[in-house]
Amino acid sequence: MEDLKNVDCLPVDDRKRITNYVTELLRVHADEIISIFVYGNLKPNICVIFKSLDFSALKKSLRLVNKGIRNKINAPLFLTKEHIQTSSDTFPIEFLEMKEDHTLLYGEDVLDSIAIEPSHIRFICEQQLKGKLIRIRQAYLEIGLRKKGMELLVKESFESLFPIFRGLLRLKDIKPAKDRHECVRQLSDSFQVDSNLFLSLLDDTKNDEKIAGESIEDFLEKYILEIEKLSMVADKL
Repeated sequence: MEDLKNVDCLPVDDRKRITNYVTELLRVHADEIISIFVYGNLKPNICVIFKSLDFSALKKSLRLVNKGIRNKINAPLFLTKEHIQTSSDTFPIEFLEMKEDHTLLYGEDVLDSIAIEPSHIRFICEQQLKGKLIRIRQAYLEIGLRKKGMELLVKESFESLFPIFRGLLRLKDIKPAKDRHECVRQLSDSFQVDSNLFLSLLDDTKNDEKIAGESIEDFLEKYILEIEKLSMVADKL
C-alpha cells in the first residue's frame, strides 16, 4: 500500500484524526480503493473512490464510520469511478466544487479528468432556485399564521443556496470567494441582487422571528423577490 499524500495540506486540528481514519479505511478495504480525498470549504469531508461498491463494502465500514462520527468525522462519501464519470451532468455543481477544492490523500486523482459543461450548471441553478421558490411559498402557507419557525425556514433555505450562488458566479467566469460575505458581494455586483438583505441573514444570530430587526414576514417577502430575480437570471444565462 502506498503512503498517504499531501497530509501537510490538511488543517492542523484535523490532521491526526483524518490520517488515522484514512489509514484504517485502507486497512479495512485493502486493494478495493482507487483514491481518497478530502473536500469542503467549511469542514473537511472524506470521499472514497472504490473499484466497485456493493453492500458488503458498506457493511464492513459500519464500525469504523460509527467510531469516526463519535470523533467528529462525518460519514464518508463512497463512490465509484464509473459513478463520477457518468454523473457529472447530474451533479455538476457538486463535482465542480470537489474538483476545485480537494486534497488528494491516496491514489489516483479521479477528479482531474472530469469535464463539467456550463449548460449543466446553468440548468441545475435554474432548477434549484425555482424549486426553492416553490417550497418556501408552500411552507409559508403552512406556517404563516402562527409565524413560529419562519425565521428558521428562511435561514435553512438561504444556507442551501450557496452552492447555487457559486454556480451562477462561475457561469460569469468569476471565481467564487470562499468567504460567504464576499461571495454575496460578488453575487450582488454581478446580478444586482440586494446584498444587504443576504448579508443580514448571514449576520443574524438571534432566533426571535426577526431579521436585522425587521419582522420575519416583511423580510420573507423581500427574500422571495430576490430569489425570484436570481431564477430569472439563471434562465437567461
